Amino acid sequence: METGRLRLRPFTAADAPGLLALDNDPEVMRYINGGRPVSADDIRERTLPRLLHDHPCTGTRGFWAAEEKATGAFLGWFELRPLADHDPAVVELGYRLNRASWGHGYATEGARALIRKGFTDLGAERVTANTMAVNAASRRVMEKAGLTFLRAYTEEWPDAIEGSEHGEVEYVLTREEWENHHPA
Repeated sequence: METGRLRLRPFTAADAPGLLALDNDPEVMRYINGGRPVSADDIRERTLPRLLHDHPCTGTRGFWAAEEKATGAFLGWFELRPLADHDPAVVELGYRLNRASWGHGYATEGARALIRKGFTDLGAERVTANTMAVNAASRRVMEKAGLTFLRAYTEEWPDAIEGSEHGEVEYVLTREEWENHHPA
Protein backbone atom coordinates (compact mmCIF):
# COMPACT_ATOMS: atom_id res chain seq x y z
CA MET A 1 0.00 0.00 0.00
CA GLU A 2 1.29 3.47 -0.84
CA THR A 3 0.47 7.01 0.22
CA GLY A 4 1.93 10.20 -1.17
CA ARG A 5 5.23 9.70 0.65
CA LEU A 6 5.04 6.26 2.29
CA ARG A 7 5.17 2.63 1.27
CA LEU A 8 3.50 0.32 3.79
CA ARG A 9 4.44 -3.33 3.33
CA PRO A 10 4.35 -6.60 5.26
CA PHE A 11 7.20 -7.26 7.66
CA THR A 12 9.82 -9.94 7.04
CA ALA A 13 12.53 -11.41 9.27
CA ALA A 14 14.98 -9.18 7.36
CA ASP A 15 13.45 -6.17 9.16
CA ALA A 16 15.00 -7.24 12.49
CA PRO A 17 17.94 -4.76 12.33
CA GLY A 18 15.61 -1.81 11.64
CA LEU A 19 13.32 -2.88 14.47
CA LEU A 20 16.27 -3.29 16.83
CA ALA A 21 17.46 0.25 16.07
CA LEU A 22 13.91 1.64 16.42
CA ASP A 23 13.24 -0.09 19.75
CA ASN A 24 16.64 0.94 21.16
CA ASP A 25 16.08 4.67 20.79
CA PRO A 26 15.16 5.80 24.33
CA GLU A 27 13.04 8.69 23.01
CA VAL A 28 11.04 6.41 20.69
CA MET A 29 10.40 4.02 23.58
CA ARG A 30 9.85 6.66 26.25
CA TYR A 31 6.08 6.04 26.48
CA ILE A 32 6.31 2.32 25.70
CA ASN A 33 8.82 0.92 28.20
CA GLY A 34 10.44 4.01 29.69
CA GLY A 35 13.28 3.91 27.16
CA ARG A 36 14.85 0.67 28.34
CA PRO A 37 16.99 -1.13 25.74
CA VAL A 38 15.82 -4.32 24.03
CA SER A 39 17.98 -7.15 22.73
CA ALA A 40 18.18 -8.80 19.32
CA ASP A 41 16.64 -11.87 21.01
CA ASP A 42 13.67 -9.72 22.16
CA ILE A 43 13.12 -8.60 18.56
CA ARG A 44 13.43 -12.13 17.16
CA GLU A 45 11.42 -13.94 19.84
CA ARG A 46 8.77 -11.39 20.84
CA THR A 47 8.49 -8.47 18.43
CA LEU A 48 8.75 -10.19 15.04
CA PRO A 49 6.19 -12.94 15.80
CA ARG A 50 3.67 -10.23 16.79
CA LEU A 51 4.39 -8.21 13.63
CA LEU A 52 4.17 -11.30 11.38
CA HIS A 53 0.87 -12.60 12.83
CA ASP A 54 -1.91 -13.08 10.26
CA HIS A 55 -5.46 -12.19 11.33
CA PRO A 56 -7.95 -14.61 9.75
CA CYS A 57 -10.91 -12.22 9.95
CA THR A 58 -9.22 -9.54 7.86
CA GLY A 59 -6.94 -11.71 5.74
CA THR A 60 -4.02 -9.42 6.60
CA ARG A 61 -1.31 -8.95 9.12
CA GLY A 62 -2.02 -6.22 11.60
CA PHE A 63 1.33 -4.45 11.20
CA TRP A 64 2.99 -2.76 8.24
CA ALA A 65 6.61 -1.72 7.86
CA ALA A 66 6.78 1.96 6.86
CA GLU A 67 9.33 3.09 4.30
CA GLU A 68 9.91 6.49 2.80
CA LYS A 69 8.87 6.09 -0.83
CA ALA A 70 11.54 8.42 -2.22
CA THR A 71 14.51 6.76 -0.48
CA GLY A 72 13.34 3.33 0.70
CA ALA A 73 14.47 4.25 4.24
CA PHE A 74 12.85 2.24 7.06
CA LEU A 75 10.85 4.69 9.19
CA GLY A 76 9.11 2.31 11.59
CA TRP A 77 5.70 0.68 11.58
CA PHE A 78 1.95 1.16 11.59
CA GLU A 79 -0.64 -1.09 13.20
CA LEU A 80 -4.26 -1.67 12.30
CA ARG A 81 -5.24 -4.97 13.80
CA PRO A 82 -8.49 -6.47 15.01
CA LEU A 83 -8.85 -6.67 18.76
CA ALA A 84 -10.30 -10.17 18.29
CA ASP A 85 -8.83 -12.58 15.72
CA HIS A 86 -12.30 -13.73 14.65
CA ASP A 87 -14.00 -10.31 14.30
CA PRO A 88 -12.83 -7.32 12.23
CA ALA A 89 -15.41 -4.89 13.67
CA VAL A 90 -13.04 -3.17 16.12
CA VAL A 91 -9.48 -2.49 15.05
CA GLU A 92 -6.64 -0.86 16.94
CA LEU A 93 -4.55 1.84 15.31
CA GLY A 94 -0.93 2.31 16.34
CA TYR A 95 2.38 3.61 15.04
CA ARG A 96 6.03 3.72 16.03
CA LEU A 97 8.33 5.83 13.88
CA ASN A 98 12.01 6.65 14.19
CA ARG A 99 12.96 10.02 15.61
CA ALA A 100 14.28 11.35 12.28
CA SER A 101 10.77 11.06 10.81
CA TRP A 102 9.01 12.91 13.64
CA GLY A 103 7.34 16.22 12.85
CA HIS A 104 6.96 15.58 9.10
CA GLY A 105 3.36 14.34 9.08
CA TYR A 106 4.27 10.71 8.32
CA ALA A 107 2.34 9.33 11.31
CA THR A 108 -0.83 11.17 10.31
CA GLU A 109 -0.43 10.19 6.65
CA GLY A 110 0.01 6.50 7.44
CA ALA A 111 -2.75 6.50 10.05
CA ARG A 112 -5.26 8.05 7.65
CA ALA A 113 -4.38 5.51 4.93
CA LEU A 114 -4.87 2.58 7.30
CA ILE A 115 -8.13 3.99 8.65
CA ARG A 116 -9.40 4.20 5.06
CA LYS A 117 -8.28 0.60 4.46
CA GLY A 118 -9.99 -0.52 7.67
CA PHE A 119 -13.33 1.00 6.72
CA THR A 120 -13.25 0.25 2.98
CA ASP A 121 -11.45 -3.12 2.76
CA LEU A 122 -11.28 -4.85 6.12
CA GLY A 123 -14.85 -4.59 7.43
CA ALA A 124 -14.02 -2.41 10.43
CA GLU A 125 -16.86 -0.59 12.15
CA ARG A 126 -14.72 1.20 14.73
CA VAL A 127 -11.06 2.26 15.02
CA THR A 128 -9.62 2.71 18.48
CA ALA A 129 -6.22 4.00 19.61
CA ASN A 130 -4.61 4.27 23.04
CA THR A 131 -1.61 6.07 24.49
CA MET A 132 -0.35 7.43 27.77
CA ALA A 133 -2.20 10.61 28.72
CA VAL A 134 1.09 12.54 28.74
CA ASN A 135 2.02 11.51 25.16
CA ALA A 136 0.87 14.75 23.53
CA ALA A 137 2.48 14.02 20.14
CA SER A 138 0.69 10.70 19.73
CA ARG A 139 -2.60 12.26 20.85
CA ARG A 140 -2.20 14.98 18.17
CA VAL A 141 -1.70 12.31 15.50
CA MET A 142 -4.89 10.55 16.62
CA GLU A 143 -6.83 13.81 16.39
CA LYS A 144 -5.36 14.75 12.98
CA ALA A 145 -6.27 11.27 11.72
CA GLY A 146 -9.91 11.93 12.67
CA LEU A 147 -10.24 10.13 16.00
CA THR A 148 -11.84 11.83 18.97
CA PHE A 149 -11.18 11.49 22.68
CA LEU A 150 -13.35 8.81 24.27
CA ARG A 151 -12.05 8.30 27.80
CA ALA A 152 -9.21 8.43 30.27
CA TYR A 153 -8.44 5.33 32.29
CA THR A 154 -5.77 3.73 34.45
CA GLU A 155 -4.24 0.28 34.29
CA GLU A 156 -1.84 -1.52 36.54
CA TRP A 157 1.46 -2.00 34.73
CA PRO A 158 4.10 -4.40 36.02
CA ASP A 159 6.83 -1.79 35.46
CA ALA A 160 5.63 1.77 36.00
CA ILE A 161 7.34 4.34 33.78
CA GLU A 162 7.57 8.10 34.04
CA GLY A 163 4.16 9.61 33.28
CA SER A 164 2.19 6.41 33.83
CA GLU A 165 0.74 7.88 37.01
CA HIS A 166 -1.37 10.15 34.75
CA GLY A 167 -3.05 7.14 33.14
CA GLU A 168 -4.00 6.27 29.58
CA VAL A 169 -6.38 7.74 27.03
CA GLU A 170 -8.49 6.12 24.35
CA TYR A 171 -9.54 7.75 21.07
CA VAL A 172 -12.10 6.40 18.64
CA LEU A 173 -13.54 6.82 15.14
CA THR A 174 -16.61 4.97 13.89
CA ARG A 175 -17.34 4.00 10.31
CA GLU A 176 -20.36 6.33 10.33
CA GLU A 177 -18.28 9.31 11.52
CA TRP A 178 -15.62 8.54 8.91
CA GLU A 179 -18.18 8.21 6.08
CA ASN A 180 -19.74 11.56 7.08
CA HIS A 181 -16.33 13.19 6.52
CA HIS A 182 -15.34 11.05 3.48
CA PRO A 183 -18.49 10.59 1.36
CA ALA A 184 -18.17 8.07 -1.48
